[in-house]
Amino acid sequence: MSSAIKEMMQDIGMRARAASRAMARASSEQKNQSLLHIAKVVRQKSDEIQKVNQVDVERAKANRQDAAFIDRLTMTPKTIETMALGLEQIVSLEDPIGKITPLQKQASGIELGQMRVPLGVIGIIYESRPNVTIDAAALCLKSGNAVILRGGSEAIDSNTLLAQIIQDGLAAAGLPKDAVQVVTTTDRSAVGEMITMTQYIDVIVPRGGKSLIARLIAEARVPMIKHLDGICHTYIDAEADIAMAVKVCDNAKTQRYAPCNAMETLLVNQEIANQVLPILCKIYQDKGVELRVDQLTRKTLEANGFQNLVDAKEEDWQTEYLAPILSIKTVANIDEAMNHIEQYGSKHTDAIITNNKAKADRFLREVDSASVMVNASTRFADGFEYGLGAEIGISNDKLHARGPVGLDGLTSLKYIVMGHGEIRT
Repeated sequence: MSSAIKEMMQDIGMRARAASRAMARASSEQKNQSLLHIAKVVRQKSDEIQKVNQVDVERAKANRQDAAFIDRLTMTPKTIETMALGLEQIVSLEDPIGKITPLQKQASGIELGQMRVPLGVIGIIYESRPNVTIDAAALCLKSGNAVILRGGSEAIDSNTLLAQIIQDGLAAAGLPKDAVQVVTTTDRSAVGEMITMTQYIDVIVPRGGKSLIARLIAEARVPMIKHLDGICHTYIDAEADIAMAVKVCDNAKTQRYAPCNAMETLLVNQEIANQVLPILCKIYQDKGVELRVDQLTRKTLEANGFQNLVDAKEEDWQTEYLAPILSIKTVANIDEAMNHIEQYGSKHTDAIITNNKAKADRFLREVDSASVMVNASTRFADGFEYGLGAEIGISNDKLHARGPVGLDGLTSLKYIVMGHGEIRT
């Protein structure tokens, strides 16, 4: 790493730390005013944003990036309006900062409670999607944090312009511009410096592919809010409602293939396999989903006239496809299903379809994932669907934040003590 990159990142961190103190005391009115100003300017500068974004897009095309990559990078009038609406939605959310739990009087006479406070400085590292610049900054701003944004080099021009718009919004509300900073170098060593700046950054939130997050897990010294994989399972129990199972499992896989909460493995109880698999797998094959199956599932499906099945390999049970591919395994009972999830799952989201309350309760207690569901599609594991208004990502860690991370996940609690002159004896 060059000394210039190190000095630049240290300067960004120092300024973010100073700005975080001002953000911690900012009023809800100030924060909302800045968000509304940003939304207004985003709309006003829609043409300019698209023009600058086109520079990024043309560069990506010249570098022979694929169509999906170009799609994520491209900002359209609809994308820009969605960003503005997202900002207004965050304004409508309740400000968590400063909320105090009911005070509990102790035997000594002191009253004890907890106050919700910002984390401080958040570093967000993300790839290709420039809309994350606005979305992430808005959530950090509303929760009273300063943020350092390091987007992908492919979106550097878009991100730089959006950062200027955000900083104008902060200034308009009397808040420090340094509360939102974008790392403007494309040098990858800046990421290496950022994830070790424990004196300035309180938490890192990575938003990107598996290779990025794997690198950060290996190298970061700053704590992270993250998940590596979304290997989500649905188990159809012997006592499931078949029509419900078909509807839910179709949605869990095919509503959208790319999100991390899409089902990747279907587990089916052998007692119900012959009733549910032919119906469900016809839907999958009609939609172009490749089925990778174990031998029991193959036997059931071939007996019902199915062809074009692929034998599941060991690696299939531990793969997040993010594509029209599904692994299917027939299991003997709920214990085998939960054992499979424990061995191969990523602790993201797992569901059971059953009318048996005792089995549902077991599944809820024993499956160790950030979201565990009964009779619902795994696609619901989302900040908006959970009523959080928005999310900065999903965490499958167990400390601090777990599941979709909204405003509360970007805060912490500190104890407050209200005394009346008490002394300890």
